[in-house]
Amino acid sequence: MSDAISPLATPFPPLPAIAGVTPRVARAGYKDWGRCDLTYVELAEGTAVAGVFTKNVCCSSEVDLGRQNAKLGKARALVVNAGNSNAFTGYRGREAVEAIMAQVADRLGCAKEEVFVSSTGVIGVPLPKDKARAGIEAALVAEPCGWEEAARTIGTTDTFAKGATATAMIGGTKVTFSAIIKGSGMIAPDMATMLGYVFTDAAVSPAFLQESLSAANLRTFSCITVDSDTSTSDTVLALATGQAGNALLVDANSPGADAFAAALHDICRQLAHLVVKDGEGAQKFIAVSVSGAVSDESARRIGLAIANSPLVKTAIAGEDANWGRVVMAVGKAGEPADRDRLSIGFGGTWAARDGQPLADYDEAPVAAHLKGREISIEVDIGLGDGRATVWTCDLTHGYISINADYRS
Repeated sequence: MSDAISPLATPFPPLPAIAGVTPRVARAGYKDWGRCDLTYVELAEGTAVAGVFTKNVCCSSEVDLGRQNAKLGKARALVVNAGNSNAFTGYRGREAVEAIMAQVADRLGCAKEEVFVSSTGVIGVPLPKDKARAGIEAALVAEPCGWEEAARTIGTTDTFAKGATATAMIGGTKVTFSAIIKGSGMIAPDMATMLGYVFTDAAVSPAFLQESLSAANLRTFSCITVDSDTSTSDTVLALATGQAGNALLVDANSPGADAFAAALHDICRQLAHLVVKDGEGAQKFIAVSVSGAVSDESARRIGLAIANSPLVKTAIAGEDANWGRVVMAVGKAGEPADRDRLSIGFGGTWAARDGQPLADYDEAPVAAHLKGREISIEVDIGLGDGRATVWTCDLTHGYISINADYRS
């Protein structure tokens, strides 16, 4: 975790304990930073799991194995390492992950496929097996900890611990969600985001849990970007212990399924926003709202083209209402757009409508809006009913400073 806290940071919220979920932390020493760097979460028997994983083809063994094992739908434990991503490490990296899985499975008396491992940090350095084994041994006997400690332990360049909670009523039963996430840079999820974990006591089938998580991801994690770079390690897992006692949610037609899906979407949106607010060097949180596209997916792609543009992001950092850069980004997105129907605005004030600068455009309210911490960019393509919102942050000197010496 970084010492300098993002100006967009939010306090860690009180997160309720989830029945059947026990987090612990320990120090494996993957990096010389003098703090805990391993979060271990034990899960009750019968816990259902679903996951979304990076589409980066140079992904880690943790992602390969997690993607494979999530299809089985069961989980008993989660291990998250910080300081070493164990990506691009070949057979040595895979052996280290499999050793962790076997060690935990042996202690819990479960199949190793029920142990999920994530790692984050420097790419290209195999996870040291001796440190991994000692770290796991320490975690297995550690006292249970709170969610904030678990979240802080998995951070790398993060400047604040990130967590969120939500609830839903299923029939007459209240189900609860608590979630933690890490992420600050290398953020352009093409699936999910960074490392995020949603825990709930709801009883839900693995198939419906996967359907709900995939749908939530598409409108939350896959709609954020900090720097246009998709990590080799991105993973989001949803883990449901079933201990709330509600009637099992089998599919979207089950009573209460809509409430469950809505709560899962809400908590994923909260987490996604927190990651953007902790974007490396970020000073401003930016929402890019696109309407009038030929489809929702087209709107999302246009929004990401705007949000990923260094020219747009630096203009916002400089509080410059340079809407021509937004026009440029729309045009390069590769999606249907018509120059003569395009409208651009900032903070609810339109600068251009139907392909023309407004004759009575007053930049003063836009300039005032850009001085704030939360910025909105509105784009109307003028071609259809497709719409999407994408979230990003500005691009500042701080991003360069953090990444110029990341390995040190």
